[in-house]
Amino acid sequence: MTTTATDLDRAIEADEAARVAHELRLKRDRRERNGRYLKHLFLMLFSVVMLYPLFWLTASSLKPENEIFGSLSLWPSNFQFDNYTKGWFALPVPFTTFYINSTIVTVLSVIGNLISCSFAAYAFARLQFTGRSFFFALMMMTLMIPYHVVLIPQYVMFLNLGWVDTYLPLVVPRFLAADGFFIFLMVQFFRQLPRELDEAAMIDGCSPFKIYWAIILPLSLPAMATAAIFSLIWVWEDFLAPLIYLNDIKSYTVPLALRLFLDQEGQSLYGQMFAMSVLSLVPVLIFFVAFQKLIVRGIATSGMK
Repeated sequence: MTTTATDLDRAIEADEAARVAHELRLKRDRRERNGRYLKHLFLMLFSVVMLYPLFWLTASSLKPENEIFGSLSLWPSNFQFDNYTKGWFALPVPFTTFYINSTIVTVLSVIGNLISCSFAAYAFARLQFTGRSFFFALMMMTLMIPYHVVLIPQYVMFLNLGWVDTYLPLVVPRFLAADGFFIFLMVQFFRQLPRELDEAAMIDGCSPFKIYWAIILPLSLPAMATAAIFSLIWVWEDFLAPLIYLNDIKSYTVPLALRLFLDQEGQSLYGQMFAMSVLSLVPVLIFFVAFQKLIVRGIATSGMK
């Protein structure tokens, strides 16, 4: 009888313990679920804050001139779709010319950065030569020098070469590994690749260039895509360098053309300028969406995270 009562008490205690554990688990799950809801809500509100300038820009491109700065509402009272058509032909040169100019400069710059910076990164990451650490540290020091410090010496040099008012000052430095950031980005990625790949290729008779071309590059597509999107954004949106070196309106890039809509003495065409600004974002968005997965992988595996 005593044994049966003891077993019954133990069973009741076990059931009570199981019930308490189940309640604690439900409370923990409920707390974690509420935490996820709050996190997602915060991220949604933060994304709205971050995207508000883009919403405002798009809405302003469809508003009449008197509503752009005179109304707090994002929704236009009267949609002005002709801001896009008028803005495209508002300047002495059609906006098609500026798009072509920016495309030429950007494509050549991206190609130059990918080729030259990947060569330099491969040398720093995979090859052994005298002074490698010193030259890599010297390259890293260039990242700390503001562009404005070397602007005047570079302008004087390009002026003496007769390159001013051409695209050469904007493109040629990209083919000479002038952007240390991309070298550093690729070096971090190349160092994570197994050294056994190089050793196996050398046993098979591959030269350093063959190893770079046949092994390193195919495995480095995420890092190359990351460097390409950053290079595209920086070059496409660059205003200072084209402003310094380009004088003829027919050779202007998109950022310089957008400045022409603002007239300090006459009427400023803000609606048309915002419309062209929206169109100027389209290539960057398309490139980013097309290579989004590679870009995320490149950032996650190159040490930038």
